Amino acid sequence: MKQVKNITLGDLSQMAEQLYGSMVKADVDVKKGIMVVDMDMHADGEAYLLEQGSNQTDLWSINRHPVKFGTDDFIEFDSMINIRPRQDNPSRDILDDGVRKQTRDIVKGVVHE
Repeated sequence: MKQVKNITLGDLSQMAEQLYGSMVKADVDVKKGIMVVDMDMHADGEAYLLEQGSNQTDLWSINRHPVKFGTDDFIEFDSMINIRPRQDNPSRDILDDGVRKQTRDIVKGVVHE
């Protein structure tokens, strides 16, 4: 697992092949604009970000599918840690359009071809 400020699509593809074949798990802190990638479980990235001073309410988990880069399916907003009824998110999916946009913006700023 590592925090990334810049990562290539090729690097993501290699990570995907090593762990899950077609996807890379990632956690983002939407307030700080940071992302961690390449972990077995989203909870691992969540724990790392919490140790780095992030607030739980700012952390969201996604999956990225390198072969779908450039499409809406590149980012999958699905994770157990996204279930947060107290934040009006009773689903594994990120339901808030604002949080989705923040997450997409962070990914766009970090992932490059």
